[in-house]
Amino acid sequence: MLFLTLFEIVGYIISVIVILVIVQFVLSLLISFNVVNAHNDFVAAIYKAVNALLEPLLRPIRRILPNTGAIDFSPLVLIVGLEIIRIILKNLAMASVAGNL
Repeated sequence: MLFLTLFEIVGYIISVIVILVIVQFVLSLLISFNVVNAHNDFVAAIYKAVNALLEPLLRPIRRILPNTGAIDFSPLVLIVGLEIIRIILKNLAMASVAGNL
């Protein structure tokens, strides 16, 4: 049961991080295409907050990945890595529940 609880907690945290990555991506597109104004205090605050939360996770990935120019693949690598962790934890949780039966 411990692994099941751990899986649920980590799964929830992974979901929040994936949502933050999507918000960062959409907001950066909206700013790039001048749909929203980056000088707006609310937009700037949200963008800075999301970047501050994600930067410690993305920085090590950016160091490892080769420079691809204008396209940043680190958010994609982060999401794939987090999903792999979620799958591993799910299988561990299911194995621990099956082992207790």
